[in-house]
Amino acid sequence: MKITLFVLFFLCTAAAFGQTGVAVLSNQPQIVTLPEHPLHADFKDLACERPLVGGGPTTYTYAQGERPLWEFGSPYPEPTPLGDVARAYRKEKVAIKKAEKVLEKQGS
Repeated sequence: MKITLFVLFFLCTAAAFGQTGVAVLSNQPQIVTLPEHPLHADFKDLACERPLVGGGPTTYTYAQGERPLWEFGSPYPEPTPLGDVARAYRKEKVAIKKAEKVLEKQGS
C-alpha cells in the first residue's frame, strides 16, 4: 500500500512539474514565407537510351499483336454461392455419425 501511494505521488508530482515548463503560445499571427529555390527549370539534352529489360543496345525483340484479357481467365476461383455452402454444411451435419452412448451424471 505504501509503495502504491509513493508511486502515485511520484507520478502526480512529475506531471505537475511537466506542465510548468510549457511556454504559452502567443496569439499574434505569424506570416509563413516559403523559401525560394535558386535553381529553376532549364533546357538540357536528354540522356542516352538504356534498355529496361536485360541485354544491351544490340538486343532485338519482336512481337506482333496482343492477346485479349479474356484468354487468360480469372486469377481467382469462381466464388461459391452462399446457398450451396449452406446445403453442403447441412448434408455434412446429417452424415456425421451420432454417439451411441449418452453418459449422464447420476446422483449427487
